[in-house]
Amino acid sequence: MDELDRKINSAFPGYAVRKDLVKMVRGNAAVPSYVLEFLLGQNCATDDEAQIAAGVERVKDILAKHYVQRAEAGAVRSDIKQEGYRRVIDKVSVELNTRRDAYEATFENLGITHVLVGADVVKENRRLLVSGVWCIADLTYSANEAKDESPFLLTMLKPIQMAGFDMGEHVRARAAFSAGEWVDVVIRTIGLDPSQLSGREKLYQLTRLVTYCERNYNYVELGPKGTGKSHVFSEFSPHGILISGGEVTPAKLFVNNSTGKIGLVGYWDAVAFDEFAGKNKRPKPDIVDIMKNYMANKSFSRGIEQVTAEASMAFVGNTSHDVGYMVRNSDLFEDLPAMYHDPAFIDRIHAYVPGWEMVIIRGDMFCQGFGLIVDYLAEALRHLRAYDYSNLYAQWFELSDSISTRDRDGVTKTFSGLAKIVFPDKEMSKEECRWLLEAAIEMRERVKDQLYRIDGTFERVEFSYADRQTGEVREVKTLEEAEYAGAYHARDLVAGPPATAAVPPAGEDLFDAREPEVEAFATAPVVAAEGDDEAGADGPALFEGHREFRENQRGASYDTLFGDYLEGAREVRVVDPYVRNFYQCRNLMELLEVVLRRRDFSLPEVRVSLTTAPDEYPGSHQEDYLAQIRDAVAPMGVDFSWEIDRTGTLHARHLYVDDRWDILLDRGLDIYQRFDANDAFCLEASMPEMRRVKQFEVTYLKVGE
Repeated sequence: MDELDRKINSAFPGYAVRKDLVKMVRGNAAVPSYVLEFLLGQNCATDDEAQIAAGVERVKDILAKHYVQRAEAGAVRSDIKQEGYRRVIDKVSVELNTRRDAYEATFENLGITHVLVGADVVKENRRLLVSGVWCIADLTYSANEAKDESPFLLTMLKPIQMAGFDMGEHVRARAAFSAGEWVDVVIRTIGLDPSQLSGREKLYQLTRLVTYCERNYNYVELGPKGTGKSHVFSEFSPHGILISGGEVTPAKLFVNNSTGKIGLVGYWDAVAFDEFAGKNKRPKPDIVDIMKNYMANKSFSRGIEQVTAEASMAFVGNTSHDVGYMVRNSDLFEDLPAMYHDPAFIDRIHAYVPGWEMVIIRGDMFCQGFGLIVDYLAEALRHLRAYDYSNLYAQWFELSDSISTRDRDGVTKTFSGLAKIVFPDKEMSKEECRWLLEAAIEMRERVKDQLYRIDGTFERVEFSYADRQTGEVREVKTLEEAEYAGAYHARDLVAGPPATAAVPPAGEDLFDAREPEVEAFATAPVVAAEGDDEAGADGPALFEGHREFRENQRGASYDTLFGDYLEGAREVRVVDPYVRNFYQCRNLMELLEVVLRRRDFSLPEVRVSLTTAPDEYPGSHQEDYLAQIRDAVAPMGVDFSWEIDRTGTLHARHLYVDDRWDILLDRGLDIYQRFDANDAFCLEASMPEMRRVKQFEVTYLKVGE
């Protein structure tokens, strides 16, 4: 167990579970993850391996003996009749039969109805009346002649989901964690390893959960296959439903005019449409019209009545082209069915999560440590639906007056949802508030920018906000605009240079609790440069000044960053305290490859030296890696040496080139997001410019003049 494992178990006793155990106990039982995790939380909440193994066997035994498979329901009903008694695990829902003045239960898998339930049981477990609850139940059999009564008698019913929830207790337990730690707890609870996700990827994982804690929230995520877009809607919460295929009738979704029964939006907190994209799909026009009205007004009309509901809607699907193609040739909504590729529908989307920034889920990315049982977090989010956090940012920031009411609603609802998840006690710093606000602005701006491309009646909007204390105005831009500035606003008659925006001051990284030397989530442009490019007498002009790169940007490699400055270099000195682990030493090797490509072969050799800090962890291979680098480049005319600075004062990162340039690197050489360097077919491994980067800054200073 690591420190975060221990904190989770200490702060949430009984609600912590080791996430890798779920696969061990599932077997062929079609039981939702939140049910399995509840059982595991009751039996395996310990760090003792022997007790965990015994607990896993108990859970397996419980499922094997009592879980009702639909295909075996008839045999189980027969066993109850012949044996007179059976304990079962099934999903149970209850309705009040006013004619009998009694509560009646329906067992979903077992296929029996009208089973009498005591009023005291219903009073203690009100969710039985709403969405149904997975339970362990004892049933007996007693034949009777009444047509409307069931021969099955309920003698015991015990929920195996959260039967109750204490919001005050949740807020107090959350206070034991820093913001970054809590984000990692939520990511672990979803089932993923936070150490393998970037800050923006963690943020988007949280945004998927906003549909559960924010009423009438409309969210879309389009991107490549295999990024886990639909996971949180199928496995995370008992309060959400995933509609496969993305198509549904008005009667099922809203109201059945024949029976007057309300549809899915009246029963679920989140209704998600899987595989929503697909130009060949032909949804019925009436459902699109009703959906647009519901998304805008929280109500819909079917028949003669106006009906109000609170369900949030999520639309997830796959894109058929990469983001570069969409930006240059169409728009980011191009894969939607024609009926939904409608400005009126798109304008009602509060947030667009760019699925192409999400990593493809691999087997090694699933969490192996402790997280919360998902049913606990799902209940926390459901309770937070009743609260409004949308104005928390107003004490520090003010949105631009140019942002319309609908855009403002999108920003504030996303901000409110993210704040509920990360800061349920409403206690956040100014910079933490800024991170969430900028993220919310960017996700709504992505929607509005596409409307500008699709419909000529829409005008460009400057998405900015002002600091109430300093008066500073910051403009927020999407990552796509920064990466494809020339093509992003295709309707622009005159294309100007990318706007310059301020970078948030350095501070604790909200989305990465692993180490202090990490990027903060920000929405600065890809390149914000100040300086001059005056040509020198000895060659072409080289940029002098400051550049900023955003997290998840592509196109930055050591060659594009430093190649021109290393052209014909005689001596290169690298100062970076974090050249310790294998991947950091591999980064150094890639820099030396650039030195080799730019070498002046009229010189006998190029001298390259490294000053770094020691790796004090037991079993360190730091000097072994550096020796291997020295031996590899020596035959190619590169004299590589290193010095280990043990004073503990080394911090700033520099790249000195001869006596001409001092290049300041705020992150050193550690600029790349994680990628699979061992995959022979991984483009990022062989093409550094295809890698996504962490947020970093570079300052080019000319020296020796």
